[in-house]
Amino acid sequence: MERVAVVTGGSSGIGRATVEALCTDGVRVAVLDLAPAPEGAEIADLTIEADVTDADQVTAAVAGVVDRFGRIDVLVNNAGITGSQRATTLHETPIEEWDRVFAVNVRGVFLCTHAVLPIMLEQGSGHVITLASSAGLVAFPGRSAYTASKGAALMLAKSVAVDYAAAGIRSNAVCPGMVETPMTQWRLDVPELRAESEANIPLGRVAQPHEIADAVSVLASGRMAYMTGHALLIDGGWTAL
Repeated sequence: MERVAVVTGGSSGIGRATVEALCTDGVRVAVLDLAPAPEGAEIADLTIEADVTDADQVTAAVAGVVDRFGRIDVLVNNAGITGSQRATTLHETPIEEWDRVFAVNVRGVFLCTHAVLPIMLEQGSGHVITLASSAGLVAFPGRSAYTASKGAALMLAKSVAVDYAAAGIRSNAVCPGMVETPMTQWRLDVPELRAESEANIPLGRVAQPHEIADAVSVLASGRMAYMTGHALLIDGGWTAL
């Protein structure tokens, strides 16, 4: 039986690399994304334009995946934002910016998982993989909304693991450090800021999207079937300092 995965935010960055990795593994992949993939770059079996913060759109998108494939084996909660450069220290972060970060990074994870769990319960199996962050374990300076939201996403992943293990459903989080994606390019394109970031990473460089996608692919394969409720750090040793 072919496995079916849903990847949110699968049109760029880590999400895009995850779609490529899963397709290479022979998984049927449906992408849920606010923006469609660049022309000529789509490799997923199905792409649905959807806002993960909108309950009705998420419900309709998940129903569309089930209509097409009949099942969902893996949900990859990848869609996320850091917030604008206004989302800094707590007292300097506008309330609307805080709400926007939490809407995508926490509400989005909740809504997508909420929509997929009944399907997995009926199947008696499934795996929810949430892209949290090393910022969910240690605080990123000057990024209070992002840090708090990723901590919440990580604990939500653990909660799902505890509540649904007996039903055959696993839940894990992947926690990257600094990754070179469109979301971080503004910082990494500045030589001084890149050097500052890399100086704090024992491996001496930031990660590439495929290096995070490789971890998601291994988790999605079922080869680590006894792992649930885990935060898998992929940060080049940054949090080991």
